[in-house]
Amino acid sequence: MDAILWSEILWAGISLLLLVSYHGYWIYQLRWDPLKTYQGVTKYLRHLWVASIMKEKRDILAVQTLRNWTMAANFLATTAIFIGLGVFTFWFKAEHFAEMPFDLTLIFTRIKTFFLVKLMVLVSDFYFAFYSFTLSIRYLNHVNFMINVPLDESDPVVSVEYTAHTLDLAMMHYTLGMRAYYLAVIFALWLFGPQWMLLGTVVVLSFIYRMDHCSPIGKHSHFDLIKDSHRLKK
Repeated sequence: MDAILWSEILWAGISLLLLVSYHGYWIYQLRWDPLKTYQGVTKYLRHLWVASIMKEKRDILAVQTLRNWTMAANFLATTAIFIGLGVFTFWFKAEHFAEMPFDLTLIFTRIKTFFLVKLMVLVSDFYFAFYSFTLSIRYLNHVNFMINVPLDESDPVVSVEYTAHTLDLAMMHYTLGMRAYYLAVIFALWLFGPQWMLLGTVVVLSFIYRMDHCSPIGKHSHFDLIKDSHRLKK
């Protein structure tokens, strides 16, 4: 294996290590200290919103808000599949497809073939974004029906908690789809060289960190907010 491919593996490995390390830390915070992240704060506020909508029967507001989310997810899903198919079409040109070996052990011995592997990673990223946004639309459609059903305390399915949980699933897939868009910047820079990929990783992670984390809210700790949320559910 020549020096160029060793440098590809080294710089790309460092970039992937940074990405995995940050997202592992982010997931840990979502699990144990969620209200230091915007995802945790918005999840808490969504539960309050669902409780307000279902108890005060503000059906029109709910439908309009969910429609806006659905339209945004639909646009992003459409964009992702078009970009993915465009890159896929370039990858499947006759001259490029002929270079791709069916023996995976040969992929790392050819410079041109390794470039096609980068394209495949980029395509997979956009396909992941597409499926994430379509799943988000699916759960938002479920919430459209659930949030307008009159509350019945004897039915655990018709409840604020279950509706809020379904909305959380929709927003989780929406977040994953947006995360795939951000990672697409890194994978696109990888096409120009591994050093560009590492530089893009540092810039994108610094940008994502600012979007993921927030300062404490007012004078209340996150434990106080969680207690208030539990009292509201009761």
